[in-house]
Amino acid sequence: MAQVLVIADDLTGANATGVLLKKNGFDTYTVLDAANGADPSLAGCDCLVVPTESRAIDPQEAYDRVKAALVSLAGEEVKLYAKRIDSTLRGNLGSETDAFLDVLGPEYTAVCVPCFPSSGRVLVGGYLLVNGVPLQKTEVAKDPKNPITTSSAKQLYQAQSRYPLETIHLDDIAKGVESLAARMAASAKNGTRILVCDSVSMEDMETIVDALAAAKLKFIPVDPGVFTAVSAKRVLPRKKVTGPGKVLMVIGSVNGVARRQVKELLTDLEIGHVRLDVAEILESEERRKAEVARVTEALLACAEEYEYLAVIGSGIDPAKQLPFEPYLEKYRCTVEELSCIIGDAFAETAVNILRRNDTFRAIYSTGGDITAAINRQMGTVGLRLLDEVVPLAGYGELIGGAFSGMKFISKGGMVGDEKAMVTCARYLREKI
Repeated sequence: MAQVLVIADDLTGANATGVLLKKNGFDTYTVLDAANGADPSLAGCDCLVVPTESRAIDPQEAYDRVKAALVSLAGEEVKLYAKRIDSTLRGNLGSETDAFLDVLGPEYTAVCVPCFPSSGRVLVGGYLLVNGVPLQKTEVAKDPKNPITTSSAKQLYQAQSRYPLETIHLDDIAKGVESLAARMAASAKNGTRILVCDSVSMEDMETIVDALAAAKLKFIPVDPGVFTAVSAKRVLPRKKVTGPGKVLMVIGSVNGVARRQVKELLTDLEIGHVRLDVAEILESEERRKAEVARVTEALLACAEEYEYLAVIGSGIDPAKQLPFEPYLEKYRCTVEELSCIIGDAFAETAVNILRRNDTFRAIYSTGGDITAAINRQMGTVGLRLLDEVVPLAGYGELIGGAFSGMKFISKGGMVGDEKAMVTCARYLREKI
C-alpha cells in the first residue's frame, strides 16, 4: 500500500500533483477508480493519487465521493493523506476537506496552503493572487461551472465547511518555526480543524511543515500539489538504492548559485557526501595526497548505502572560501594555474573512486576546470552529446579512455535554478 494517499477533485489535477511527487523521487501512480486502489499491480508505489471528478458537482455528492475513496483506501501504511484542490480555489474545497476530517478523526488538522509559486499563485493576507491579480478579478472568476466571487480563501471555506477555521499570515511564518509551532498547537487545542496559511515561496511552505512537525500535529495538506510534495519530502523516508547504477557528483563551484543548488541537493536526495578541504590541497604536495586519499576512502566507505555520492569542495561554505593571493605568491603562479591544481585534485579523487568501485554508471560535474580535468585523467577521447537537461547543462556518454560509455552531465556553476543539481542527478539515475 502507498505511504502517501492523495484525493484530487479531477484527473488533470491528480496528474499534476503526481508529477510533483515523482520529481521528489517517489514512485507515484494515478488510479482512475478508488475501487482499484488495492490492485496488486500498484503494490510498488510510494504515492497513490485518486481523482474523484467532483469539482463541479453538488457539494454533498462531492463529500460522498471523497469519503468513499478514503474509507476504501485508508490504512496503517499511509503516512500522509492529502487533498488536492484547484490552484484557483474552484470547486468543493469545503465539503471535500470536511470528508477528510470526518473520516480521519479529531486528531487531524487540515492545512490549506493554496500556493503554487511557479504558476504565479500565492496567498497573501488570506487573499489569493494570480500573477499579482486578486482572484476575483481574473478570468477564472468567470468560470461558468465554478464562478468565484471573492479572493479570500477564508471566506470560501467558511461558506462551504462545517469546521472551525483560523488563518496563518506571513507575519506568523516570518517569526520562525518555534513561534509558528506554538501558534498551531494552541489553535488545535482550542478546537480549530482547518488552518488556511499564507505562502509566497517554497521556503514558506517548508517553514509551515517544520512547524507542524515541531507541534507534533497530524495534518492533511490541502493544496494544488506543491505543499503536498514538500510535506511528503519531510514525512517519508527517502529510499536508498544499492547495487550498480550509482551516480558520482563532483562539485567544486563556490558561487551563491551553486551553494543554493547544493543545499537543495542534500535536502532532496539521500546522498552520501564528503567535503574536500581545498586548503589542504594547496598547502603542500604531501598534504594534497593525504586529502585526496582521505576523501576517496571516506566516500568509498559509504558507497554501498547510497545511489548518489558526491565530492563537494569546502569552498561551498562562504566561511571556508580561500583567498588566492597568498598561494599565488607562494607558488609564483597564475590564477589559472592555481585553479588547475585544485581541479586536478577533484579529478584524481573522482577517478580513484571510479576505479575502485565498479557500480558507478554516471558522473556529474560542475565547473569547466573540474570537468576538463576529470576527462583528462580518464583518458576520454570525446563526448557523445545526447541532450540538454537544463539550459547549458549537457548530457551524453564518454567516448574512449578507461570509462568509455559512462553517462555524464556537465554544468556550469552559475547555471540553473536552485533545483538544477537535483534535476541533473535524477536525470542520470533514470538514464542508467
